[in-house]
Amino acid sequence: MIEALKNMLGFGNTPDYKELLKSGGVIIDVRSPQEFKTGNISGSKNYPLNELDKHLTKLKDKNQPIIACCASGMRSGSAKSILKSKGYKQVFNGGGWRNLQGKIN
Repeated sequence: MIEALKNMLGFGNTPDYKELLKSGGVIIDVRSPQEFKTGNISGSKNYPLNELDKHLTKLKDKNQPIIACCASGMRSGSAKSILKSKGYKQVFNGGGWRNLQGKIN
């Protein structure tokens, strides 16, 4: 149970985010537009968690790697659960955007 919770929140085995992006992955930042404007990862898409369903048509390939990020990892964990429930296969909780940025640079 604890391992499942860790994996859901993105604290399990750490994926190679650089490789995921090289293989066509996308980063979605699920913070509010105001938070996103204060700083973000270049090339990331801002799909706020409370509006995520509205943006699913932009994520057409359900096999494309999707890395969700936010401020701390909590909202991106929720986004991961939502996307998985909608049939997306490769969804990762990248955690806080600043931390994720350090992993991909």
